[in-house]
Amino acid sequence: MKTLTVKIFLSALLLFTVVFSSNVFADKNEIYIIKISDAISPGVAEFIISGIKTASDADAACIIIELDTPGGLAESMRSIVKGIFASKVPVVVYVSPSGARAASAGVMITMAADIAAMSPGTNIGAAHPVAAGGKKIEKTMSEKVTNDMVAHVKSIAQKRGRNVEWAEKAVRESVSVTESEALKENIIDLIAKDIDDLIEQINGRKIEDKGVLKLDNPVKKILKENLRTKILKTISDPNIAYILMMIGLAGLYFELSHPGAIFPGVVGGIAIILAFFAMQTLPVNYAGILLIIMAIIFFIMEMKITSYGLLSIAGIVSLLLGSLMLFKGDTPEMNLSLQVLIPTLVMVSGFFVAVAGLVFKSHMTKPKTGATGLVGEIGVVKKAIEPEGKVFVHGELWNATSKVAIKKDEKVRVINVVNLVLEVEQVNHPTTLTS
Repeated sequence: MKTLTVKIFLSALLLFTVVFSSNVFADKNEIYIIKISDAISPGVAEFIISGIKTASDADAACIIIELDTPGGLAESMRSIVKGIFASKVPVVVYVSPSGARAASAGVMITMAADIAAMSPGTNIGAAHPVAAGGKKIEKTMSEKVTNDMVAHVKSIAQKRGRNVEWAEKAVRESVSVTESEALKENIIDLIAKDIDDLIEQINGRKIEDKGVLKLDNPVKKILKENLRTKILKTISDPNIAYILMMIGLAGLYFELSHPGAIFPGVVGGIAIILAFFAMQTLPVNYAGILLIIMAIIFFIMEMKITSYGLLSIAGIVSLLLGSLMLFKGDTPEMNLSLQVLIPTLVMVSGFFVAVAGLVFKSHMTKPKTGATGLVGEIGVVKKAIEPEGKVFVHGELWNATSKVAIKKDEKVRVINVVNLVLEVEQVNHPTTLTS
């Protein structure tokens, strides 16, 4: 009886082990796929890093990044490279489909992968750093940025055992090669015509510190961008974030100066929220934000205090300094472009000054309606004032009083309004308007 019980227990334990092991192997057989066909930006970086984390948490066999990029932001590229190096699962970068490229930042991302592959008809290279918009960088800054980029790409190539000399040339001389040349020069590991061919070729390949890839009958899972990532990809550019922030501040400023307009406040609120959402991925200098907020305070004070334009000038200077200091990126593409800053600053400053001027003018202008608007108006006596009577002013008949008697049909001037009763005086009498 005791022997039978032991056999049953061992059989159950064996069955549990087999089932559990098969589940582990099934999980290990999963391949996560990310498709990138865009410039490298904070939004793209977040998407890739999030995908790597998802694959690591799921203990997947590997993650494949299908890459087609003209390049992008250096800071975003560095974040992706760090994410690849920190990955618990093998990372495969596959430049695909035919006609795709891994240029500029794409070179570093491809070379950082555990396995680098390309599709026929693709190319890799031309990694010389440029400023945003493709503009040339000032000579001294160019040397600094280039040397920094060379050191980075060489360290990546050395870590992965790839061609260090070519990696340096890709940055210094902007060289670019085809997939067959890349394979020959030890820049990539293999050429695959499609994903299935890629999986077949890497099956059984040993990855340093990550074991052997076992990809028989794999389960492919394609990771797609969520709405948050799509929005972040669109707005996570220093220039777009800056414009959104200026639109937001202008809208809120207009709403505060003209309560009840609603539409500018709604647009401003949405724009400024999107701007701060984008800035969470950008190197923001909080001194710049504080200076911009101070500029808004100066413009608001201009509406309340007669400074003869001094507060507006202080606001414009503060806005300029804040805009220049807003981003603190070490690379040119992470800084605000002057081609965006100057026109935006001129338009926004002009808008603030114009609105402040309108508000100030409305405060100084004599009221045209209501009881206050009657003060100083000329009317005609319709019923003799002794000391009470009636006068005709602004097309209406009003009760009126006067310190002296005034005959019918004489012209009078309104000097005060008390409880809808006009206090008047004769037109030829010295003006003594009261409030």
